[in-house]
Amino acid sequence: MALDFSEFFKRYEAIIGEADQVFDTVKAKFAQNVRCEKGCSDCCHALFDLTLVEALYLNTHFLQRFSGKAKSEVLARADEADRLVHRLKRDAFKAAKEGADAQAILAEMAKVRVRCPLLDDDGACLMYDKRPVTCRIYGVPTAIGGQAHTCGKSGFERGKAYPTVYLDRIQDKLYALSHELGASLTTRYKELGEILVPASLALMTEYNEDYLGIMTPKEAAEAAAAKAAPAPAAPVASAAPKPAAARPRAQMAPKAKPAGKGLDACSGCSPETKKGGCAGCSPTSLTIGQAPAPKKAAAKKPAAKKAKG
Repeated sequence: MALDFSEFFKRYEAIIGEADQVFDTVKAKFAQNVRCEKGCSDCCHALFDLTLVEALYLNTHFLQRFSGKAKSEVLARADEADRLVHRLKRDAFKAAKEGADAQAILAEMAKVRVRCPLLDDDGACLMYDKRPVTCRIYGVPTAIGGQAHTCGKSGFERGKAYPTVYLDRIQDKLYALSHELGASLTTRYKELGEILVPASLALMTEYNEDYLGIMTPKEAAEAAAAKAAPAPAAPVASAAPKPAAARPRAQMAPKAKPAGKGLDACSGCSPETKKGGCAGCSPTSLTIGQAPAPKKAAAKKPAAKKAKG
């Protein structure tokens, strides 16, 4: 049975259209700063992952477009790139376990250049019209987690504020669409929609029923029956609760974080939290080279003393 993702691909292409429109808007206003041109392949060496819907889309169109020697050449480059990416992620994970700063690890990984398998020897993208969203936004100021970034070859200057594309917002949409795609399948993998892979692995993967964990009709019926079965009754709690010090550590509730709108008070958003995700808390522009300062809470006025009667 052939899997049909066409409806999800149409919705993904709508997100692509939005990304292209935003890029064109910034480019029209700052034409002298956006220096993307034919032959420039700086963005084709960036290290980033694709969501499930992006990976499926790229893989599907790659298989439709390539065959024979041309396909084998791309897959050979994909294998080489994926080995490098795997080694980088393994080293990053090891460094994190040893206590290295997360931002420092990301900064080091950002310096590594990994050639995209779809970049030909002339510096052109072999699937330019089907390239991922990140490739389409590269070249104008972007922000991830409140930190501004821009292409090193652009004319955007550090220390100046520019209209900024919030990749958090775009990623929220891609995650939400990927979650919906995963939920639409009768799969045994509950977290399928959270898969992130580099473009190299997306090209090499065979996204068949086995990989996606598609259940047989019998398995699906058993899973549905188990889901519909009533949950076992919870044990009756004792009248005298244990003191906090005696409770198992895993059962102790974490302390609530103070409410606030500053970046330091944000704990992140899942795709289901609100429309627009974390971008709903973002300003409209950022200064290149620095993150915006968190908003300071207004000082509380001292309560007026009551006059003695």
